[in-house]
Amino acid sequence: MTAVEPELAELHAAAIEFLDAAGNAESVWAVPVAPGKWSPSQQVEHLARTLDGAANVVDGTPSPFPNLPVVVRPLLRIFFFNRTVKRGAFPRSRTFKALNPTEGPPNSAAAKARLDAAVQRFEQACRGRASSGETIATSTFGTIPIASYARFQAIHIRHHRKQLPVAVRV
Repeated sequence: MTAVEPELAELHAAAIEFLDAAGNAESVWAVPVAPGKWSPSQQVEHLARTLDGAANVVDGTPSPFPNLPVVVRPLLRIFFFNRTVKRGAFPRSRTFKALNPTEGPPNSAAAKARLDAAVQRFEQACRGRASSGETIATSTFGTIPIASYARFQAIHIRHHRKQLPVAVRV
């Protein structure tokens, strides 16, 4: 068992928790939770796009994440990535335009299929990469451990679970 397996199990659990909570939002599925915020459907699409992009990073293929200057990456790694992984909480932040969905899956069943596929793709990329090394080079944070990247993704999913309408988060 590689070091990434416990973090992938945590990612999988976070996705299930999110989908269970989002499944309770069918009556408000396409309704933004507040002005300028996303609907549960859009949140699913954002998470799936993020995981798809993260899988590309792990695979070493082009991703929607910005290619930041090399001198900026250690700062983002220290002040954003490492802090998020250590605290287990995602700070308030804005996403990149490519990850900002205008719409998402039409219902919770389609959302489950979309997010499950993205989680599975990310897990496969991490397992494949972990077999040849424990770190990845990212265009945003520089070189980071794969296990920490998986943990970061789980924290991101849980961050969005907290953003679901209050009535469905229980």
